[in-house]
Amino acid sequence: MKVSNLFSPVVAVALLAGSLCAQEQQSQAPSSAPSSSSSSSALDSAGIRKYLLGPGDVVDVRFFGQSELNTTASVDSDGNISSLPFLETPIRAKCRTEREIQQDIIAAYSKLINKPQISVRIAERNSRQPATIFGAVRTPTRAQMQRRVRLNELMALAGGFTERAAGTIQILHTEPLMCPEPGEEAEAAPVEGTNLPFQVVQIADLRSGKPEANPVVRPGDYVLVTEAEPVYITGSVNAPTGIYLRDKLTLGLALAMVGGPRKEAKLSDVRIYRQKPGTTEQEMIRVDYAAIKKNQLADVFLKPYDIVEVPEANPFSGSRIGGTLLGVLTGSLTSLGTGLPNRVIY
Repeated sequence: MKVSNLFSPVVAVALLAGSLCAQEQQSQAPSSAPSSSSSSSALDSAGIRKYLLGPGDVVDVRFFGQSELNTTASVDSDGNISSLPFLETPIRAKCRTEREIQQDIIAAYSKLINKPQISVRIAERNSRQPATIFGAVRTPTRAQMQRRVRLNELMALAGGFTERAAGTIQILHTEPLMCPEPGEEAEAAPVEGTNLPFQVVQIADLRSGKPEANPVVRPGDYVLVTEAEPVYITGSVNAPTGIYLRDKLTLGLALAMVGGPRKEAKLSDVRIYRQKPGTTEQEMIRVDYAAIKKNQLADVFLKPYDIVEVPEANPFSGSRIGGTLLGVLTGSLTSLGTGLPNRVIY
């Protein structure tokens, strides 16, 4: 996994695409992710059972036997609850559980009420923005995460990858980590301007189960599965077509994906037409694919928008002369047979 701080026009386009995609999918986005039954503290440290509150969350505070004090209160931008009746000192709420907040509220009201019985529950969870998943996935969507969610879970939520997936996943962190655990302090640093923390994950590494390729996705993240660019295969192949450029796609693999060369193909002179960077001109690269098949030469890696042309051998070349003569002879005999009268013997 590669980590960097980047914000290029490409990333800006990705953000715009993600915003548009999120608007289209918002009506069908799930309101919450399912809770986990695992007792792992790492998984549930910001989960439903031990949800850590943040600015924008709302709590419902109820007083048993004194219903006139019942109230709902929001966590303000400073992370405090400061709108409780008759309390002048705010209750610290950011990165704390509802049980911890309940104990502080009871302690505060014990100075005003004899043995108060107070319940506190979370009424609204608004502090964590949804993560947006888009690009080469089957169901672009937004995920409202109320616990720690890893990348593979989001990919499953989005229905998996499409055939256009290029091989990389880009993760843009738009907000700092609100309640960092020990060792995560750097991720809690404010995101300054357009200097967005930017991660690249290889799909092959994620599928192979490498831990570093399955990071925790933060609220507000944009997760873009990059779409592959095309390569075009033409000429003497079994199924000329365009294919999507996967990671490290070679000429041999590309030809296999279109059914392979035909018998009359001239494999010693395969041509790759490649656009010259910054110009409208093309360069032609000649490749001896016959030598590649014999392991005499290394295979060639293709680039986006390459045009691969597999020419046909000359009809009278050594490799095709037999087939050519057989076709001529067969055609002559057929013509001769059709010109003779038809007789019936009884």
